[in-house]
This record gives sequence, structure tokens and C-alpha cells, in this order.
Amino acid sequence: MRINKYISHNSKYSRREADKLIEEGKVTVNRKRVEDFAYDVQEGDQVSIGGLHVTERTELTMIVFNKPKGTLVTRKDDRGRTTIFHKMAGKFRHFIPIGRLDFASEGLLLLTDSPKVAEVMMRSNLNRTYNIKIDKPLSSEMEEAMREGLVLDDARTGGHEKSKIYSMEFAPFINYELRGGSKKFTKLRVTIAEGKNRELRRFFGHFDAKILDLKRVEFGGIELNNLPTGKTRYFTRREYDDIHKYLKMIKQIEAQEAKEEQDRINAERIREKRKNQTEDQARREISALKKLEKEIKQKNSNRNNPNKKSRKF
Repeated sequence: MRINKYISHNSKYSRREADKLIEEGKVTVNRKRVEDFAYDVQEGDQVSIGGLHVTERTELTMIVFNKPKGTLVTRKDDRGRTTIFHKMAGKFRHFIPIGRLDFASEGLLLLTDSPKVAEVMMRSNLNRTYNIKIDKPLSSEMEEAMREGLVLDDARTGGHEKSKIYSMEFAPFINYELRGGSKKFTKLRVTIAEGKNRELRRFFGHFDAKILDLKRVEFGGIELNNLPTGKTRYFTRREYDDIHKYLKMIKQIEAQEAKEEQDRINAERIREKRKNQTEDQARREISALKKLEKEIKQKNSNRNNPNKKSRKF
């Protein structure tokens, strides 16, 4: 993990503040001053700030935050806009958002103090459920795409104007439910298993439909329920049990995948070794045959020229 990220995850400092501390020569790794801002912290490294050891957090804390519209999921904004950390208690300053909700979206956002858990959760295919409102009636083409999936070479409609993402593949929705509508709008509850950049806005944008409201109400079985806008709550005991079970399952899957990959590498090495051994044996046999042919030719030559004298040098 990059040094500034490691510091921000395990101390009160942000990444920018960590960079400043490095610049000022206050950060050391294994008692040596860090000068490389891209230094990657390894297991066993002792990171210190001003002589004080930075202890890696091992206990897991998870919270649910009901993100309001008009807030950014980031620590700081260079344009001075409101971020989620302006709305949360200072004790959650070092927490890491699991995924994002864009500026105009609201609802359930999970945060954790564990970088490893955040990474696992962000890569997961856990169900995400949203209440959305689009500015037109639901069409048969939309429903077909929700059932069958969709591949777009140009998925810029609905994306951020500065986004560099052009194409996008949308997996079939896990579920969708019509919750009301008229000739001017449609209310839906949709469940997907991905968290791509403005995925739903891009999906409906392809059908010239604009999302007027988007609220996430569930993520991986964790529900927003009646949590007020702008408020946080800790995980319940059941939710902690569920997340620990999930993390244990992921760890087992990763261990099995690692074992299978190592087995594949070992099998490939064995095949390559046997191939090399076979090639070496073939070369030795060819060399022996050539030597034998040479000896036979020499014997035949001697028989055909019995008076030929050997020459000595």
C-alpha cells in the first residue's frame, strides 16, 4: 500500500497531509526517512511520524451513512463543495467509503476503517438495490435490456462530462419492480450486482431517459431502513456476523484460487521440464547416432583402403 494511503488509513492524517509530512522529513520507515512519495509499505515495515509509531488498525468497524443529495464521496474537494465528511462526526474522518454515490444521488453508503475490507467489498458482486425515478414511461426495450443485459460502445450519455469511460457492458439486472408512474415519469426499484461508474444513469441514458431521483436502499443485505438523511449508525451484531462470514468465504475462495493457480504453474513447470528433458535426450541420441555413423564410415574407409597409412603430427 502506498505510504500516504497507509498513513491516512491508520492515523488522523489525510493523504495530502501525509504527503506534506513526508515532504517535511517527518515520516520514517524502519527508522529511515522516506523520500519516495510512491513508497509501497510492506508487511513488517515500521512506519513512524515524528518518532511515533503508526499502528495498523486490525479491529473492524463498519458504519452505515445516509448520504444526502449534493454531497461528494471524497475527503476534500478543490472547488470547496460539501463532502460526506462535512456531514459526519470527526471520529469517522479516517473511514473509507465502500463504493460511491454521485453528487446528485442519495442513500445508503457503507464505510469502514479497514482498507482490506473496503477493497474486498468494492470488488464484490453483492446486490445493490436502488429506488429510481426516470422522466418517461418504461418501454419494452428498457425491460428487455434489464432482463438480458446491454453492451454499449458509446455509454457517455448519463456519465460525467469529464469521464473518460466510453464503452460499458451492463449485466442483466438481478431484479426490477415497477412502483408507479405516469406519461411523464416512472418509479422503479432495481437490484444490480455491480457498481460501475454512474451505471444506472448511463443505462437509462441510452434510452434517452434521465434519472430524476436515485436512492440506494440496500447493499449486500445491509438496509437503510429509517436512518435519517445525513446520519450514521454502526452495524448491528447480525450485520457484523454476516460481514465476517462473507469475508471468511472470500478468503477461502481466494486461497483456493491461489492454490489452483500455483498448481497450474507447477504443472506447467513440470511439462516444460519434461519437454526440455525429452529435447535433451533427443539431442544426445542424435549426437550418438552421428558419432556412430562417423565411426562406421571410418571403418568402411579403412577396409576399402588397406594400404592407407595413418598420419601422425
